[in-house]
Amino acid sequence: MIIRKSRKDIAGLREAGRVVALAHRAMRAAADVGVTLRDLDEVARDVLREHGATSAFLDYHPHFAPTPFPGVICASKNDVIVHGIPNDDPLKDGDLLSIDFGAILDGWVGDAAVTFSVGTVRPEDEHLRQAAEDALAAGIAAAAPGARLGDIGAAIGAIGRGHGYGIPQGWGGHGVGRAMHEEPSVPNEGQPGRGLRLRPGLVIAIEPMFMAGGRDDYRIDDDGWTIRTVDGSRASHAEHTIAITDDGPQILTLP
Repeated sequence: MIIRKSRKDIAGLREAGRVVALAHRAMRAAADVGVTLRDLDEVARDVLREHGATSAFLDYHPHFAPTPFPGVICASKNDVIVHGIPNDDPLKDGDLLSIDFGAILDGWVGDAAVTFSVGTVRPEDEHLRQAAEDALAAGIAAAAPGARLGDIGAAIGAIGRGHGYGIPQGWGGHGVGRAMHEEPSVPNEGQPGRGLRLRPGLVIAIEPMFMAGGRDDYRIDDDGWTIRTVDGSRASHAEHTIAITDDGPQILTLP
């Protein structure tokens, strides 16, 4: 069931999204060589406490996972595409790190992801990161009122495929509201003019994921959460929560 939000609802979602953006800013500032993923998880927890928010990720237990998620961030490094569990491994110079983070404030959810290099930036990593950001921007631009869900996927897929990147099949964006994952599913590929019509009040997370090696398949670690490229190539992930409005798409996960 798709639940469209009122202007008041969207204002609440925007406040939750602001907490997400502030946490991302704090984690980006803290990320450095020698810092652990668990350290960054603690930074995010501090931001949640400071703003009276709670985690959308901690103890989340979807049907595909054997155990609840143990962190407040998904920290995915190098060949990890999504759902990396924060651990005590220190970051190394040249690591490519994706952080996905969700917050709940006054019952509303915000959800966003960013990818960045730690220390030395490898040109091929920057190309991959920028492609995901460009695809996110293209997906958002396609989310105009009256457009179709397939227009978003087509815009994202065109950029990923144009660069020769793989797109993990079965993973993508989703509706956002009182729950972190609501209807509809937002695929990262699609056919223009096909699928659900986008109407004002729809709130969705758009999240392209690209794999440098060009393959679409992936593997899942024994923890049941961590999703990796099968060829060891690096991956990038970008995400914003947006609202479809009469004035066009509005990003809700900004400071």
